[in-house]
Amino acid sequence: MAYDPDKAKALLKEAGAEGLEVSVSTADSLFSGAVDMCVLYAEQAKAAGIKVNAIREPNDGYYSDVWLKKPFCAVAWGARPTPDVMYSLAYKDDAAWNESRWINERFNVLLRQGKGELDDGKRSEIYREMAEIARDDGGTIIPFFRNFVYGRRSNVQTTGELAASWEMDGCRAASRWWFDG
Repeated sequence: MAYDPDKAKALLKEAGAEGLEVSVSTADSLFSGAVDMCVLYAEQAKAAGIKVNAIREPNDGYYSDVWLKKPFCAVAWGARPTPDVMYSLAYKDDAAWNESRWINERFNVLLRQGKGELDDGKRSEIYREMAEIARDDGGTIIPFFRNFVYGRRSNVQTTGELAASWEMDGCRAASRWWFDG
């Protein structure tokens, strides 16, 4: 969706939520630039008349003291192998890690259907519809998807496999990278 602060301002007025003020919790340990990202988000929200307070939380204990406890916080998810895994972990109505406490009955019906669908094309369509529902109705803001860039010297060898999901070759660098010579 395109950035449209005027439309956001009009929708807030229509909802009787003019002058909305929220706080978003974040920490430097989440990922490089996490605090700056929330400050930038707050600046973008100003144009719509929304005051966002970016709260820098302590790195130590962020996931035990902030995540799933405070109403609005930043988090960094590693990729999951299938949409089903991610949807089941973080978007299903009763998922323990449903951060926004979002519930959408149609989404949950489709999730059950997708789990049992053997036809790849049909399952892909189910997941596409689920993504659109989450985008249009969900409570999660996804500002970006991280890219991982790997560089190596000529004396560093690998198995040839590189994960695009988490840092350090999907946390497998110790077992898939070695020095040669």
